[in-house]
Amino acid sequence: MRPGLADPIRIVQLIYAVLAVELVVALIESRWSLAFIAMATMGLAAIPHRLASRFAIRLPTSFIAAITVFVFATIFLGEALDFYNRYWWWDVALHGGSAIGFGLVGFLFAFMLFEGDRYAAPPWAIGVIAFCFAVSIGVMWEIFEFAMDSFFGLNMQKSGLPDTMGDLIVDVIGAAIGGLAGFLYLKRLQFGGLTAMIEGFVRANRDWFRKYR
Repeated sequence: MRPGLADPIRIVQLIYAVLAVELVVALIESRWSLAFIAMATMGLAAIPHRLASRFAIRLPTSFIAAITVFVFATIFLGEALDFYNRYWWWDVALHGGSAIGFGLVGFLFAFMLFEGDRYAAPPWAIGVIAFCFAVSIGVMWEIFEFAMDSFFGLNMQKSGLPDTMGDLIVDVIGAAIGGLAGFLYLKRLQFGGLTAMIEGFVRANRDWFRKYR
């Protein structure tokens, strides 16, 4: 089967092509900040894959594509093209998407500790662990934003308390979706493409899930 435009690898290749073109144009036009952001986006998008290789973890193409799209949307589109100010919902969408992603990561980490044994703990308990993991990441990020604003005079919190609470509410909703996906996976139920992503990761890393069946 020939890969289509929606193929994960094609998506990653397209994003890197766009960044490469932007980098060259920025260097030619001496737009150093844009060039730096383009290079930073490419570098940050590659970090998860390098870390996974370091710890002998295989990332499915769907995971690689999701990470690349998120970094591209956050760093390049959000900062270089000012999507955060141009579209009010941009920050909300990214917070929700990242919370779902961390919910999946939390589930996979917990499931990995049980070596893929579906019966080692109640599905709801592993789902709650995934939820708590994702919410904790969201809380630590808000603390980081507060620290940057307090000590370095930045404006990461935008409107202050309303921005922080809005982000946390979105994080909780996204974390719940990620935890629910893990719970339904253990119940052998489908939840859109999220359970498929979990299944793909587990199958690609059977050495970490030796009791999986």
